[in-house]
Amino acid sequence: MATAVFETDFLTTADSSLELEFCTTEELVRAAVDGDRAAFGELAARFESMVQSVALRRLGNFAEAQELTQEVLLKAMQRLHQLEEPAAFGGWLKSITVRMAINRQVRRQPTVTAEPEALSTEFADTHTPLDSLLVNERAAHVRSGLDRLGEMDRDTLVAFYVRGESLNEMSASFAAPVGTIKRRLHVARKRLAAELVELQAV
Repeated sequence: MATAVFETDFLTTADSSLELEFCTTEELVRAAVDGDRAAFGELAARFESMVQSVALRRLGNFAEAQELTQEVLLKAMQRLHQLEEPAAFGGWLKSITVRMAINRQVRRQPTVTAEPEALSTEFADTHTPLDSLLVNERAAHVRSGLDRLGEMDRDTLVAFYVRGESLNEMSASFAAPVGTIKRRLHVARKRLAAELVELQAV
């Protein structure tokens, strides 16, 4: 799959330039614009969790959010030269994520009325009791998926997505190189996605 190849490529390039972890976001953006793929790999590693979190909130589906995350990172790499203020990379990336998530939501809806009132309601960022119920159900679904994973996969995902630990913090707590942590995250996400699909089929 193209997204898997894309992510693996980033992991490989980032692992070979661990000194990039000490660069600021602005420095990494400037280096990436100049063609340094390892620099963009480091940017992707730093901001992947934020992108996936935004995508998951918008889409409500873990596997779909993971797929969109790879699409967003690819789009960002292609358009990085359009970013006028390198230090604003995080906000710029978030806006791309929101826009692409909305586009995906629109595409998957069978019918969308053209009435202005309905359109404003459709894209309003509001939450109803039903929304809260669905969010809670999805959270319970993800928890069930986590319970089905092995201890290493579960602990890795919980540290990164629940406790919000950085890759460096996880490297220290798990006593493993950052590159190993990245690979563990990649494998654990795939296994969780497979478990969630299996749970939905039950």
